[in-house]
Amino acid sequence: MAELRTGMIFDPIQQVSLVPQVKEFFLARQPILDRNQNLVGYELLFRRVGTRPGNAVEDLRGAASIIAHTSELGMKSVMGNAAGFFNVDYATLMSDIVSFLPCEKVVFEIPQTIKITAELIRRISDMVGAGYKFALDDVIIFSDYIRPLLPLIEFVKVDTSVMTRADLSTLTSQFKEANKLLVAEKVETIEQFRNCAELGFDYFQGYYFAKPVILSGKKLTSSQAAILQLMALVVRDAENAVIEHRIKKEASLFLSLLRLVNTPAMGVAKNINSISEALLVLGRRQLRQWLQIQLYMGPDTDPASASPLLLLATTRGKFLELVARKLKPANKSIADTAFTVGTMSLLDTLFSQPMTTILEQIILGKEVREALLHRTGFYGDLLKLSEYVEKPGEASQLLPPLLLELNLPSESLYALQLEAFEWSNSLLPSYREA
Repeated sequence: MAELRTGMIFDPIQQVSLVPQVKEFFLARQPILDRNQNLVGYELLFRRVGTRPGNAVEDLRGAASIIAHTSELGMKSVMGNAAGFFNVDYATLMSDIVSFLPCEKVVFEIPQTIKITAELIRRISDMVGAGYKFALDDVIIFSDYIRPLLPLIEFVKVDTSVMTRADLSTLTSQFKEANKLLVAEKVETIEQFRNCAELGFDYFQGYYFAKPVILSGKKLTSSQAAILQLMALVVRDAENAVIEHRIKKEASLFLSLLRLVNTPAMGVAKNINSISEALLVLGRRQLRQWLQIQLYMGPDTDPASASPLLLLATTRGKFLELVARKLKPANKSIADTAFTVGTMSLLDTLFSQPMTTILEQIILGKEVREALLHRTGFYGDLLKLSEYVEKPGEASQLLPPLLLELNLPSESLYALQLEAFEWSNSLLPSYREA
């Protein structure tokens, strides 16, 4: 790796004074997808609870917070196998803190307004030589000012929310001629995704993939219908023999369950060769979670790719479970129910059906139904909390009253989020093997 020349040294010993305390922050992890809807990366954003829209912590201290804590925890815990996109400013780029992250896993985003100096060009050139990648961020115009950076830039991120289709078309043509990969930012609907795809964008950042598109007359696959039936049996606390009989009718589920309980992560000393043994090993709680996750996998899921909807659903489920466990530690069933609410909150998107139609096929308690349909009650508040931290922006202002209502300290958010990210990322390989 090429030696990096730096203008400022980052001393880990001074991290406490340089980096703001994380207790007042939460971490927004915004997904970046390719044209085939596969997850390729996340942009990580630190946000202070209660700040106004756009008041991001983007100075040296904020950027240092993200990089320092991500490197300390390990990229895989936060990002899984996806790449990490990090906002950096001039001072951060010139410091040694950027070398804390592995070059093969990160993309540094440079604001279009950065002061371009000969020193900056040398610094970025050295980092590119060492294997780091760079993106030009929040671009809305192709200007001569950025030309000195272009040979060193691989990605160009465009804020599509403030541009007309004609302007976007002109901009994409200009950067495509310069052989740059284009990332459409703030893509919130399927229509926006399709529009940007037609214009030639390569990647798409936003939560458009989580928005339900209702298709009248769409039928569930046989596998999905079978999983819902099994979930209904588990909710009714049916005997294992009844559940076993239903699983055996679905060959794919039969094999998946046996493979799951025989993975090293289950810690079983002997091979499990029957469904009856598998059900005993799993127990009802893990069986219910396995079924909920299986809904998002489907028979055509590519084991080599990450489904953004699956990752979002499992992260939501775990986050809600952790929050519920912290707020009501004496009642384990509340945490289990919270996990169900989180994972099932995206079924309308998965099935392209109204949530009311889906809930007709499985018996759930009134509190769960009210949470999924109307975001009301205790579980509804937990679900809103997850949705707020997923998309900061204006929603970050809604966090303080909700945290107050839940009696959840704001300093708890960051740690609970990280635990949910790590659980979701580490869990998926086992379920893919299953």
